[in-house]
Parts: sequence; structure tokens; C-alpha cells
Amino acid sequence: MKRKDFLYLTGMGISASMLSRFTAAGSPVMHGTALRDVDVAIKKRMADVALNAARSKGATYTDARLGRYLNQFVVTRDKNIENIVDTESYGMGIRVIANGCWGFAATDKLDNDSIARAAETAVAIAKENARLQLEPVQLAPQKGYGEVSWKTPIEKNAFEVPMKDKTDLLLSVNDAAFKNGANYVNSVLFLVNEQKYFASTDGSYIDQDIHRIWPVFGVTKIDEKSGKFETRSSLSAPRGMGYEYLMPRESDKIKSQTTLYRDRYDMLEDAGAAALQAAEKLKAKSVEPGKYDLVLDPSHLWLTIHESVGHPSELDRVLGYEANFAGTSFLTLDKWKSGNFKFGSSHVNIVADKLQPGSLGAVGYDDEGVGTKQWDIIKEGVLVNYQAIRDQAHIIGLKESQGCCYSQSWQDVQFQRMPNISLQPGKETMSPADMIKNVEKGIYIIGDSSFSIDQQRYNFQFSGQMYYEIKNGKIVGMLNDVAYQANTQEFWNSCTAVCDKNDYRLGGSFFDGKGQPMQASAVSHGSSTARFNGVNVINTARKI
Repeated sequence: MKRKDFLYLTGMGISASMLSRFTAAGSPVMHGTALRDVDVAIKKRMADVALNAARSKGATYTDARLGRYLNQFVVTRDKNIENIVDTESYGMGIRVIANGCWGFAATDKLDNDSIARAAETAVAIAKENARLQLEPVQLAPQKGYGEVSWKTPIEKNAFEVPMKDKTDLLLSVNDAAFKNGANYVNSVLFLVNEQKYFASTDGSYIDQDIHRIWPVFGVTKIDEKSGKFETRSSLSAPRGMGYEYLMPRESDKIKSQTTLYRDRYDMLEDAGAAALQAAEKLKAKSVEPGKYDLVLDPSHLWLTIHESVGHPSELDRVLGYEANFAGTSFLTLDKWKSGNFKFGSSHVNIVADKLQPGSLGAVGYDDEGVGTKQWDIIKEGVLVNYQAIRDQAHIIGLKESQGCCYSQSWQDVQFQRMPNISLQPGKETMSPADMIKNVEKGIYIIGDSSFSIDQQRYNFQFSGQMYYEIKNGKIVGMLNDVAYQANTQEFWNSCTAVCDKNDYRLGGSFFDGKGQPMQASAVSHGSSTARFNGVNVINTARKI
């Protein structure tokens, strides 16, 4: 893939802090390579070579991850197909504990001698590391599962869909936007298939086939008289699904100020609406700064959840072990130990979930062989838990890992990554329309855009894609130049209502960055539309 196309793709609808060096992108391969399977018996034999070699050199624990990472990028601009690229990355990462310390090595040469050498190197590194350790690794116990498998429950493998169908769809998306007045359109289809085989000395041999899809576009509209321009990006959410995500169903559409999408996405319809709304944004009045009640759609709120709840509840950030790209955390252990730290109002119930169907983070087992699960992070507004993996569990008194360990590729060491973190829907029947009609002075925000948050995930600013002014329970027009500011605790304590489960939808990021060297991880965040009272809104167009 050309660098300019990758930069373009990763810049559409995502923030800079979510980017990564993205080593899992791999090397270009012939189109169709993704359809070739690797026999599971061969994977097991290769993994056993690693386990036995590490054990023979003194490792007390070993896990081997054989990973085959397949990506496909289909990129169009206006009337043209810009690029079509298939990539593959294939190799094995071996992690060991020896003399009480971690060691890791990886190889892309998968003959027995190369695998054994990599395992022996991992043990040698662990023993060298042990000379500096302050205390030995405490690994939470994990039962061996034997030989098991898991696959993303897809209906249609996107890699098997003819390329012509994909390019025809994207060019039709561009046409739909042009017909409604767009000046420029870009559209991209990004597919991922992670074929991962995990084996450990716990007795697990886990074969997983994970699929993700992300259709995305950007529309630009120019005012020829003033030279000003506005953009509107797609309201799609990247998903852990197959090509069926792009087969629209009326039952998955929510008719609000614009059409919003649940588990199936109508890319053509959204592109047509985007062109009209970009034009409308050119005429929208600039917001008057002040306090407003905000009604936040899930297509916007997912990013606020990600930054202000997901990152600060990562235990390694809480402990100060991790600070890259998202800083540490204000959710320190003393707040959790108090048992009554009011993170948010009683409407705020936030759950970590690695099982949720259709989500980006859904897998059967994490990258250290732990079966995945769901657990509470915030319960009725109170901080009750964090995100922890096997060597962190004892720190917060857990007897087992929460199953949220992940590595972006075979050549990177696995570490704690954010599971799907989602705001649970309200129990009372309430639609977005019901919520809006009770707002006297407010703003309804749809879609995500820029953000800024400090290094403890406390003080922040977010903006969106479309802002609608609410007066006395009715939407009276579109606004522009809106951003809201708050601190995390004040913001979530201002939550006064959450719509019911019928409005619940997923957003998410393909490129959540963390670590040094940085690794990318895909994660979803769900919510229903939620109301936050008395939030400070600024005008981003004002100059000093």
C-alpha cells in the first residue's frame, strides 16, 4: 500500500493518538492469498517445537503465538480506483518466564530449527532480565483448555467477495455523494483477518479466526463564493463482522435527525445524506458559547467513552507502568479501594466486554490463553474495577485474569489492551426524540471529530460532526464551531438520562495506539443516546 493511501486511510475519522506504526499491515501479497488455509495440525507441531525448546532451557512457563495477519485495502477517490492492496504478515512470537522474569523473541522463519532458536533466545533474554528484577512475575493461574477453536460469527467472508463488487460499491458511494452536490469524495474499505494459534505450557492449543471490517468515506463541499469548505465523514462503525455489515436492512436503521445505523450499514444512503449535510454545515450559524444540555448520539459518544473511561481504567496506566500516548490515570487505587468513588451519576453503568457479538474486540480467548468475559468497571456511577491481565491480577486481588491481553502481531509482545468498554442502556423506555423534547436549551451532537485530553485523562475537549440546536424541546437548526469542555468526573456525574436498548449502537476504533514501541488494537464502544446537563460549550471559530 502506498504511504499516502495509508496515511489517508488512517486519517479518516480517527485521531492521531489512535495511530500506530501498524506492523501487522505486513507485506503486499497476491490478491486471493487470504483464501489459503494453514492446517491446524501443522500449527500445533510448530507450537510444540517452541514449548519444548523453551522448557529444555529452563523456562517455567511458555506461550507461543503463531499469527497470520491478512489485510485488504480498497481505496477510491472521486471517479477513480486509487489502490487495491492485500498484505500478509506471518510468524511466531514466543514468550517465556525463566528465573521469574519475562523474555520474548519472534521469528518469521517457521522451520523447526528457527522456531527452537527463537524459543531459546526468549529464555536467554528472560535470564538476563532476571538479573535486574525486583520481584518475580506473579502469573494468575489459568487452566489449559486442550484443543479448542473460535471464529468470528460472520455470515459472509469479505475476503471472498469479488473485488469488482467492492470497487463497484465504493464508486457508487462516491456517485451518490456527487449527485447530492459533493465536490470531492474519498471512500475506503478496510478488511482484517487474524488467523491466530496460541499454545502454552498450561495445556491450551487455541485456534482462532477473527474478522473485522471498516467501510469509511469522506465528503467535501465547497462554497464557491466564499471559498469555505465543510466535510462530513461516514457514520459507519468499524465492526467485527463479515461483508453482511454492508448489506443494509431497514430494521437496522434509526430515523433521527439523520439516519443512523445499528448492525447493518447503508453506505450509499449515508454518502448521499453526507453531501447534503456538508452543504448545510456551510450555512449553519456559529454557536454562542455557554452552558448547554448535551444530547450525545452513540456515533459521537463512543470516542468520549474511549478516552475518558477506557484509557483511565487500564490498570497499567493507574499504576504508572504505562504512559505512552494516553498518559497515566486519575483513577488511582485509593479511589477504587474506597468503594465509593463517584465516577458518574447513578445512570452511568459501564461494562468491559470481550464477548459482545459484532464488536471489534470480541474473541474467544485473549493472547495469553484466557477465555474472555464481561465485567463491571463503573456500577451505578461508582468505580468498581479495572482492566487486568495475568501478571496484574494479584495487584487488585483477583484470582484470575480478566482476559484482555493482546498483541497487534506475532512479532510484538502481548500486553494489557482495552476490551470493549460500553455505557449500558437505560432501563426506562426512552428514544432520542423523547430525550430531546425535555431539553430547553441544548445541543444534539452526531458523529465524532477532534478531541484533546490531559495526561491523566481528566480535563478534556471534544467536538463532533453535526450539531443541532435544541430550544424548548425542539430542534431549531444546525450549529457550527461547537466543542464541549469538562473534566471526566464532572462530565459523567452530569449524565441525567440514557436511552433504552432499542437505541444502543456500537462505535469504535481500528487503531487504538498504546505502548512503546506502539501497537494498534481494535476496540468497540457501545451506548445509547445519553443526556449530560450543564456542560460548558465553546466556540472553536473565535480568535483572541
